[in-house]
Amino acid sequence: MTYQIKTLALYGHDPGQVRVVAFNTGQLNIITGDSRTGKTSIWTITDYCMGSSDYPVRAGVVRDYTSIFALQLVHGDQQMFIARPAPESSTTPAPRLCLQFQAAGAPPLARDDIDFTFPLDAARRLLSEFCGIDRTIRIPAARGTTMSPSIRHALFFCLQAQNEIANPDHLFHSQGHEWRPQAIRDTLPYFLGAVDPEQAIRHARLKQLRTELKNVERQIAQAAQAAPAPAQARALLAEAESAGLVTDAIDDTVGLDEALRLLASVLTHAPGELAYPDATDHAALLDRERQELRIRHQQIRARISELRQTLAEENSYLIQARDQRERLASLGLLRTTTDGTGQHCPVCDSTVSPAQQTIQAIREDLERLDSDVAFVSDDAPLIQGMIAAEEERLQGLRIEVVRNREQREALDAGLREAARFRSQALRAASVQGRISLFLENAARSEHAPPVADTREELRREITDLEEALGSDTQADRLTSCLSLINQKIAATARTLGLEHSEHPVRLDLRRLSIVADTPRGPVPLSDMGSGENWLGYHIAALLSLHEWFAEQGRPLPRILVLDQPSQVYFPSDYEGPQVDLVGEDRTSLLRVYQAIADTVRRLDGAFQVIVMEHADLEDDIFRTAVVERWRGGLAALIPPTWIDQGD
Repeated sequence: MTYQIKTLALYGHDPGQVRVVAFNTGQLNIITGDSRTGKTSIWTITDYCMGSSDYPVRAGVVRDYTSIFALQLVHGDQQMFIARPAPESSTTPAPRLCLQFQAAGAPPLARDDIDFTFPLDAARRLLSEFCGIDRTIRIPAARGTTMSPSIRHALFFCLQAQNEIANPDHLFHSQGHEWRPQAIRDTLPYFLGAVDPEQAIRHARLKQLRTELKNVERQIAQAAQAAPAPAQARALLAEAESAGLVTDAIDDTVGLDEALRLLASVLTHAPGELAYPDATDHAALLDRERQELRIRHQQIRARISELRQTLAEENSYLIQARDQRERLASLGLLRTTTDGTGQHCPVCDSTVSPAQQTIQAIREDLERLDSDVAFVSDDAPLIQGMIAAEEERLQGLRIEVVRNREQREALDAGLREAARFRSQALRAASVQGRISLFLENAARSEHAPPVADTREELRREITDLEEALGSDTQADRLTSCLSLINQKIAATARTLGLEHSEHPVRLDLRRLSIVADTPRGPVPLSDMGSGENWLGYHIAALLSLHEWFAEQGRPLPRILVLDQPSQVYFPSDYEGPQVDLVGEDRTSLLRVYQAIADTVRRLDGAFQVIVMEHADLEDDIFRTAVVERWRGGLAALIPPTWIDQGD
């Protein structure tokens, strides 16, 4: 179910003052007239009556002489009367509206029968339902939220103000307002029919779960940060000792519980009653400790380096010793005679000159090498164990260095704060104040309700939804819809003779603009020259979208309100009475109206176009569509008699 506009009615301040502008449903309706006759107010009144959150009616005669704005909406044999009072003061819109169903063909309500009982939100819901919008659908929106489509979202595609209809930067109504571009991107897939309600619910739930997961992670991180830290407690104890609040030396290894107990005891003493002994310079102690840790760290690193060098040298010696042993062992082929006086040749077994002493020396060298190899081989695991032990000590020193740095930083922060105080008593009071705040936060952290760690459950549900949405075809459906709509846009652009229409033309949802894909790259509407192109592509896009909406039975008002499309053919300062165009400008404007009329005719009563025009053409396509002509001061949206009576 959706609707068109039957009449627009204005009620003056005096009884009996009612101005009704009637429109033909399912047709092209043109209101032509001079400047300052109230033409632009047609779309602003339409916007205001359909639940606008502001007061778009411009200051002037219409605002001054109207007390109630009203529309009659029709769909088939159903008719609804909707009225909204003008603001009583300034421009704050009226919070309540009148909505009433009427019998088909009934005139606008009499002033005395109008009762403003519907709050703005309720009126929007009823208008959305009358239009056929499913308010139960939740569409994923920006920043993890969801929203339901409404009549206000549908009007993005039904209105074109005078500063929008040929705007190279904005294609849709109110696109230049804050947050509106994202709302257009979020809702257009629904109005195109690309949104599966079940999948939309899953998308909305997925965004909600991701937001909840971030919130839980943030709460857990905040709870961890709020928990008291041992290093901070020990640093406060060191400050208390330095300020004379603690007389006994504090062990740097004191645990958190003991540190909290000692800090609590500090608060029981009055600084003025304490004896202040010579304070230990904890900063100097920490600095000396850090220096010692660094020296030990360097010593251990040097020791590890020496051990690794020794191990490398032993490995090198083992390789060389084994090679030497292999060479000496090969001489075992020589054997002496039984009396030790000779030696046989290993090749021919003949006796050679005695060499018993040489052989004996070789054997002794071989035995010595065997002993050295065995000794070095046994020594390598011992060295490796020593390296591991030293590295473990090195790791422990690194931890000690980190602890020392944390204590020094905490102590420095406290000392910088305490240095502002000249007297020992004030310094002690400052230390007590920070100790009190620390203990207070610690107690709050201890008694705070634990944060429920639901991260695993949320991650599992997110994973399940992501898997369920993995086969989602919404993106494919949207691509398919846009592909068919782009064909309509391109055909209309070629009919209008627009530049770049010989190339593929598409509606770009990311840019919210028309883009022509040329061999030199994409050319968005903002990069195209000529107001004629800007106007033409606006008309082509909106007509193609409404043709798709009507063919697919989508829940949008079957109306398109255009404010002065002929403005691109007039000088910006044009105020003359002659408004008939000639030449190529006239031909181009007639092509625009022909495209509008052709679309209205193809949809056979399912689409209504209302145009407010400054031009006044004698051609049939224009002349036969004129429903009101306001010229020569004889007619306007506000009757001249209202102004005369007011004066």
